[in-house]
Amino acid sequence: MSGVTTLINGQAGDCLSTQDRGLLYGDGLFETIAVRDGTPQRWSRHLARLQAGCAQLGISAPAASVLEAEAATLCRGMARAVLKLIVTRGSGGRGYRPDPAVMPTRIMQRLSYPSWPAEHARDGVRVHVCRLRLCHNPQLAGIKHLNRLEQVLARAEWDDPSIGEGLLLDPLGHLIEGSMSNVFLVRDGVLLAPDLTRCGVAGVTRALILELAQQAKIATAVRDIAMDMLDGAEEIFLCNSLIGIWPVNRVAERRYPVGNMTRFLQGCLRDYEDHE
Repeated sequence: MSGVTTLINGQAGDCLSTQDRGLLYGDGLFETIAVRDGTPQRWSRHLARLQAGCAQLGISAPAASVLEAEAATLCRGMARAVLKLIVTRGSGGRGYRPDPAVMPTRIMQRLSYPSWPAEHARDGVRVHVCRLRLCHNPQLAGIKHLNRLEQVLARAEWDDPSIGEGLLLDPLGHLIEGSMSNVFLVRDGVLLAPDLTRCGVAGVTRALILELAQQAKIATAVRDIAMDMLDGAEEIFLCNSLIGIWPVNRVAERRYPVGNMTRFLQGCLRDYEDHE
C-alpha cells in the first residue's frame, strides 16, 4: 500500500457514498495533523479533540488503535506531510434526523505539506479583518466540525498575496480567530487568547501554547477581546498545527513588531516538537 494516499474505512479508495451525512449536511469532524519523519505530530492531542468532538455530536468515535494503525500505514517513510482525518456520522439516507444504527465513516488522507515563505514565521504577516461575522452557537463552539462555509466565504474576501491571513470577529465585534488559525495578543506583558465558548475552533496548538506559556510562568488569560484592544497590543501572533507560530506585523494600517514573547514561544514550540 506504499502508493496509497487515502483510506476510507481502512480500505484504499477515493469514492464516498452520495448518502454520506458528511457530504449532505457537514455532519462530522476533522483533524489536520502535521507529519514529521513518519510520525503524526501531537497525535494524542488531536485524537483527544476528535473524541471530545464526537461525544459532543453524538457520533461513535473510531477506536484509537484503528486510527493509529491507519495513520502509520499512510505516514510511513514520509519526511514531511499532512494527515487529514475525517469522521462523519455515516450514510443514513434522506432527512436530518440521525439514525443511531448508522456506522460512522472514517476517511484518512495523506497530503503534501504546504510551502509557505520562510519570512512568514521570521518577519510576520499582514492580516485582513474580514467583513464576515462568525455566528454564535455554543453547542458547536470549540469543535472542528465539517461545516466550514463561514471560513470559505471569509477567505474569498481577499486575493492579495501580501495578506497572509484574515481575522474573524463575532456579531458583538469580539476577535475570535483567523480563517485557518487561532490568534493571540500580548498586552501589558500578559498573553491573551480569545474566549471560544460561543464560536470558533479550539485549536490543538492554541492549547499547547497556553500550556507552554503557563509552564514558563507567563501570565495568561482567556477572555473576550474587543477590536480596540489591538490598538494597545504589544504583539500579535497566529498559530495552527501546520504553520506553528506566525507573528502578525500589520493589521489594516497599524504595524506591530515581532516581539520577545512571540519569539520565545516559537522557540518553546520548536523544542516541544523536537522532543515529542
